[in-house]
Amino acid sequence: MSISAKDVKELREQTGAGMMDCKKALQEADGDFDKAIEVLRKKGQKLSEKRADRKANQGLILTRLSDDKSKAAALEINCETDFVARNEDFRNRAKQFLDLVFEKEINSVDNLLETQLEGLTVADHLKDMIGKIGEKIKFNRVLSVHSDGQYISYIHPGNQLGVLVEFDGEITDEEIAKDVAMQIAAMNPIAVTREGVDSSVVEQELEIAKEQLLNEGKSEEIAEKAAKGKLRRFYEERVLLNQKFVKDNSMSVEAYLKENEMPLVKSFHRLQLGEES
Repeated sequence: MSISAKDVKELREQTGAGMMDCKKALQEADGDFDKAIEVLRKKGQKLSEKRADRKANQGLILTRLSDDKSKAAALEINCETDFVARNEDFRNRAKQFLDLVFEKEINSVDNLLETQLEGLTVADHLKDMIGKIGEKIKFNRVLSVHSDGQYISYIHPGNQLGVLVEFDGEITDEEIAKDVAMQIAAMNPIAVTREGVDSSVVEQELEIAKEQLLNEGKSEEIAEKAAKGKLRRFYEERVLLNQKFVKDNSMSVEAYLKENEMPLVKSFHRLQLGEES
């Protein structure tokens, strides 16, 4: 069957697939547009299966806040190359998926993939994208959260690192709140407070410190006491409110917030591209 250039162009505009792919799909479907779209979708499925074992360690991290800052969402979408991650169409699709996470309050990748968007599941949309782009595309993390306080968001340039910070009350100064979010991005704390550090981590740090001191010839009693001193330094390095504030090392993050009459941090989420979820 002869396929006109006009039909190929129209199918390309509808699907975003390549010209030759559109022409072949129309030929296979005997000119039927609906069937041709299905052919392209199946092609995307086959390509998805072929690329399942490929590494997708590029992509974007996006966040969104409600107007009153009581609700927040975050999304990590991965692809194979930075070239695709910087593509405007890819970014627009990622924003659509983030909006869906925000509006539907989705909290898992599986739930997002099953959710309908414009008459198709998100999983089908991904297959279509894979078919058009020719790269493996997947979601690594999906997050939807609420607070009685307020959130601030920080996205590091390049969209490879994002932070959501929950404050225990109204944010009275957004610049200060943003400074704290940037502190989390830069210093990568493991908890907000000492109490939030997993007990197994504390025990391991004490054991390592004590073992080092015993190897240096210290007595058991001295090693026990000195290990606790090293643990305090560990808290100063890895616990957010105990960390020295990066813009003023003379005070801790907690002291900085209190000095500026800001609510303390209640929780945070730090998403770095490619990290295990």
